[in-house]
Amino acid sequence: MTVLVDTSVWSLALRRDVPLNSPAVTELTKVVKSELVVTTGLIIQELLQGFLPERTQAEIRRRFSLLAAVQPTLADHVAAAELRNTCRSAGVQLGTIDALIAQLCITHDLELLSADRDFVHATRHCDLRLRSVEGA
Repeated sequence: MTVLVDTSVWSLALRRDVPLNSPAVTELTKVVKSELVVTTGLIIQELLQGFLPERTQAEIRRRFSLLAAVQPTLADHVAAAELRNTCRSAGVQLGTIDALIAQLCITHDLELLSADRDFVHATRHCDLRLRSVEGA
């Protein structure tokens, strides 16, 4: 299985104030050891915007340069807008970036590992495969 790890999980894993035994970090550890992990530019951008020290940013750039990256196409952006509109019509608030991340997973047949509960609600309205994070 190929897994796209969402910003919410990476952020927990990279923070010093989150216990290493948090459910999302525990699942990430399992995934990294046994499955192919991919990323996308938006996730790296979100992480770099959240971690200010240059040393930390340099380490994030170095580590993420080792991961395969999926890139959105124009068709992915169009489909993500449709996905977001479908969710909104059903009362589910899915942000623009989250809709694109979900669409990338659908397009590339990826499973999403996320601690963001919005994706749980979105799965009821699309073909997104979400990795369960116990206790999140």
